[in-house]
Amino acid sequence: MMFDPVWIVITLVGMALSGLAAMRVRSTFQRWSEVPLRSGMSGVQAAHAVCRAAGVTDVTIERVDGFLSDHYDPTTRTLRLSPDVYDGRSVSSVAVAAHEAGHAIQHADAYAWLGFRSKMVPVAVVGSRLWWIVFMIGALLNATAPAMGSTLMLAAIGMFGALVLLQVVTLPVEFDASRRAKLVLASSGIVTSQEEARGVESVLGAAAMTYVAAAASSIAQLVYLILQYMNSNR
Repeated sequence: MMFDPVWIVITLVGMALSGLAAMRVRSTFQRWSEVPLRSGMSGVQAAHAVCRAAGVTDVTIERVDGFLSDHYDPTTRTLRLSPDVYDGRSVSSVAVAAHEAGHAIQHADAYAWLGFRSKMVPVAVVGSRLWWIVFMIGALLNATAPAMGSTLMLAAIGMFGALVLLQVVTLPVEFDASRRAKLVLASSGIVTSQEEARGVESVLGAAAMTYVAAAASSIAQLVYLILQYMNSNR
């Protein structure tokens, strides 16, 4: 499989899409990080304000190392912001901070897709580490022990399918968090001009494309694996 031209092309195209999406996020964030917010509010202040405006008061906000390493941990109700976002007072900083606060609001509202994604994470992590080994063993055994080989290949597809499902479920979670963030930013007066609103839209839109690219790449790989399984059982 690793030497199949089709698999190589799918993998390279997926890597290219993900790389382009990551470059777009970085360039968009840097562009709007040079545009200061008129209110002078920092990212951490915006995150607190967004949470308060939505009635969420039990979230801890911390600084975490790394560039755009921002995330929300539902297990501890902790919102972690990278230094550029935590301390920044730009359109980019506020956009990212508000987005992560959007996840905290989802958690408080018991948003179904967020809960489902959280449950899928441990299953997908284990599968992502093992699926290709199981699939390769199954493919090798298929010639001498078809039943065992077929079972292992199918199990590997199931493992990889769990990872794909996680990535697909992530899409509505991320889009909804951005939607919530933009609504609160506008209604609470944190974003006060069309330029700032446009910047928030650009930053969050670029970030969303990274998830779209990852999901599209994984879906293509899953289709390939299913076709390989079907061909081996003819």
